[in-house]
Amino acid sequence: MLLAGLLLWGAAAFASAADLVVVVSAKSAVTSLRAEQVAAIFMAQTGRFPSGEEAIAIDLPVGSPLRDEFYNRVAARTPALMKAYWTKMVFTGRGQPPRELPNSAAVRKMVADNPAMIAYIDRSALDASVKAIQVMP
Repeated sequence: MLLAGLLLWGAAAFASAADLVVVVSAKSAVTSLRAEQVAAIFMAQTGRFPSGEEAIAIDLPVGSPLRDEFYNRVAARTPALMKAYWTKMVFTGRGQPPRELPNSAAVRKMVADNPAMIAYIDRSALDASVKAIQVMP
């Protein structure tokens, strides 16, 4: 029984990972980024897309499973490591965490209205106002 539960949990974790997409406004020229470029934007190491245009990251709330999966995939960091990272960045004055919005629909609406923004949402929240960009390893 325990094994079956672990297998189901693993399948659910895999399914949720597949449902995560990085998005930009449909008006943006960005079509793909490397994972390290996405991580650099979300971790306030750069405020620009590779083209030189401004990049503003938008996050889901702390504790969101999609947020945890995103940082695990692009930055190889757990929620505890991300908390420690932002505590240090804020304390030293080197950066502020991205603005948080409550859910994928709110994130999508904000990103759709601003070509400088980049975010991650649940694939089910995609519509024509935003485009999923390819994140390459």
